[in-house]
Amino acid sequence: MPTLCQPSCQPRLYRRWLFLLAALLLGVSPSAFAVTGELDLTTSTVGFFAVAIFVLAYALVMAEEKIHMRKSKPVLVAAGIIWSLIGWVYVQNGMSDASEYAFRVTLLEFTELMLFLLVAMTYINAMEERRVFDALRSWMLRKGFNYRTLFWLTGGLAFVLSPIADNLTTALLMCAVVTKVAEGNQRYINLACINIVVAANAGGAFSPFGDITTLMVWQAGMVEFQEFFILFFPALVNFLIPASIMSLFIKDEKPESVYEDVWMKRGARRIVLLFLLTIVTAVLCHVVLHLPPVLGMMTGLGYLQFFGYYLRRSLPRSLERKRERYSRRGDNKKLEQLGSVVPFDVFNRVARAEWDTLLFFYGVVMCVGGLGFMGYLGLLSEALYTGWNATAANIVLGIVSAVVDNIPVMFAVLTMEPDMSHGQWLLITLTAGVGGSLLSIGSAAGVAVMGQARGSYTFMGHLRWSPVILLGYIASILVHMWLNAESFALFS
Repeated sequence: MPTLCQPSCQPRLYRRWLFLLAALLLGVSPSAFAVTGELDLTTSTVGFFAVAIFVLAYALVMAEEKIHMRKSKPVLVAAGIIWSLIGWVYVQNGMSDASEYAFRVTLLEFTELMLFLLVAMTYINAMEERRVFDALRSWMLRKGFNYRTLFWLTGGLAFVLSPIADNLTTALLMCAVVTKVAEGNQRYINLACINIVVAANAGGAFSPFGDITTLMVWQAGMVEFQEFFILFFPALVNFLIPASIMSLFIKDEKPESVYEDVWMKRGARRIVLLFLLTIVTAVLCHVVLHLPPVLGMMTGLGYLQFFGYYLRRSLPRSLERKRERYSRRGDNKKLEQLGSVVPFDVFNRVARAEWDTLLFFYGVVMCVGGLGFMGYLGLLSEALYTGWNATAANIVLGIVSAVVDNIPVMFAVLTMEPDMSHGQWLLITLTAGVGGSLLSIGSAAGVAVMGQARGSYTFMGHLRWSPVILLGYIASILVHMWLNAESFALFS
């Protein structure tokens, strides 16, 4: 445990702070802070400037609703500045290979995430183009569901599907349904999207495939596959408490949408099946072959491309059969609809992906990766686990993940590898997974949904309900402590 500085060490502290002040004023080379073959930039001018740039960029992201500037712009510039500073310092010290390697490793982490997201978004856009969500909206309207029922239905489905399909994909899917059903009702869409993000993150926390952080913990061997499911009840509480409170503010009325007979385009159901097959392929790549899940997702994009080729080549023959059938029936409406049929093009679906969201992810991952390479993430983790007990540190890191993103936080903890029990590793898995729900920018699901429901689901709209989400966060931790205190020795 750290102790208070004795009088004999005070002069050393004063000299250190005077030296840092001189470095700030006179521009002393960052090589003065070199330790064990690496450059510790956490107390250098360059480090302070990098942190300031990151804070400024995030302030602009948070003000997106007010200044109407896409959130990717500030973080892209910030990432470029931070890594340029790192590159300059390491060139000055003859260590450019180290900075280049660090950048490539960070870029690889982003590339895997980006390709995973790109395939998921492509499938979502393909299903939207084939009118899958229009048909689902029409079905919900025919069933006569009111807003409150729809709120619980989409949230419940997000919680159930995210352990299988991952929290990001599930959130995008449910968001697409909500924006279709409640089109024009921005207040309801905001509440429903918050509920979906919370539910998807909670559902993803108790499955190795539900979130990137759970995959990281599982791959590192800190928690066995079956032990993740112990988090089911804490995750359920995390979802139910804010959902129950938010549902009280939803009016008991039905969507003011026009009932219509929606028919899905040719191949819609098969694209849904291909999406499920893509998820299965990704899971098998990870479980059986021990390869990154992105391999399965990219293979799944190939499935969609082959199917798109089949749809284009067989379109004339299909249209001819349908014209004959509708002519015999005298169905003039269907005949008119056939005239608007266009060939399916998978690359149009790729082009319609939410590129602002993908570029935002690049900026965030590269910014945080750069700050981590400077030493800030390790400094934070070391201070927490050395100065506090593991329980307090894991709870605080869950809250930090809402601002910094849970992936670098979990990466820092795994790199530190503090001496913790299984219960503590499960606790940091839970808090890092559901802590991101506190802010809309705190999780991949939240960022993606902000892009999907732009203008309706915003940072400030989510922030208004953060105290309610915090109640669920605290309750889930207490449930975990209560259920698993003996088995996992949480307080040891």
